[in-house]
Amino acid sequence: MPFGFLKSLLHKISGRSVNWEEIEDMLIQADLGPTMALDIVKSLKKRSSPPSSEDIMPVTRDHLAHLFPPIAPEWKPPIGRPYVALLVGVNGTGKTTSAAKLAYFLKQKGYSVLLVAADTFRAAAIEQLQTWGTRLGIEVIHSQYGSDAASLCYDAYNSAKGRGIQFLICDTAGRLHTKANLMQELSKVSRLLGKQDPEAPHQKLLVVDATTGVNGLVQAKEFHQLVGLTGIILTKLDGSGKGGIAVAISQQLGITPQFLGTGEKPTDFEGFNRERFVAEMI
Repeated sequence: MPFGFLKSLLHKISGRSVNWEEIEDMLIQADLGPTMALDIVKSLKKRSSPPSSEDIMPVTRDHLAHLFPPIAPEWKPPIGRPYVALLVGVNGTGKTTSAAKLAYFLKQKGYSVLLVAADTFRAAAIEQLQTWGTRLGIEVIHSQYGSDAASLCYDAYNSAKGRGIQFLICDTAGRLHTKANLMQELSKVSRLLGKQDPEAPHQKLLVVDATTGVNGLVQAKEFHQLVGLTGIILTKLDGSGKGGIAVAISQQLGITPQFLGTGEKPTDFEGFNRERFVAEMI
């Protein structure tokens, strides 16, 4: 999980004099967000003036450690009905791949899992998930392109419940948070699942590309307002992703990471662990 962008920035100023504005700019460049950057600078000012580059890492690490829970909550399927996870987000974040990896992650823990190809809009989206399903040995429920995604998820829930499936993972269409009609369609998916089980969807996860930067916070705000997010899946941490956007989202909205995507293989997917995450950032 080589995403130590903040670590590399700190290395550049190690051993030389810096100023408060430079430190704040550096933290914002790491996508921590202006609020967290300012909080860290305030804490640093209490320690030393002029600022010491040696103080930055422990102070930043302390702030991040207080922001995140130690680990993501464990998912426990209810007796007699499926535990439903709804994956949402904009196009290009790796949502379909994350749905497949999440299903495989649960399967490896011994659970029964069913995938739903509820992206009936993007060309080849259904085939992409089916290819993953075949590769991982996980059944994929699908319909025709242009069909109603909410009805598909509703029917998939009935199928999962009737067959005693423990987890139902719904891969929804990527949609720009600025497109009101598509966002309302997503709300409909959530409402129909709620008619089957008042607690469903049990998880509403925003898939966020770690390279997105500050726009990821804008996306999170819009999706959270619409469906009430329960967590995020942070993807593409194997590339140029900084990881800092998870800090900004967590601080602003109280929505923390539950899973991290760290590569292209099915096993390059893990539950969130605060100590490891912070250690990789700093």
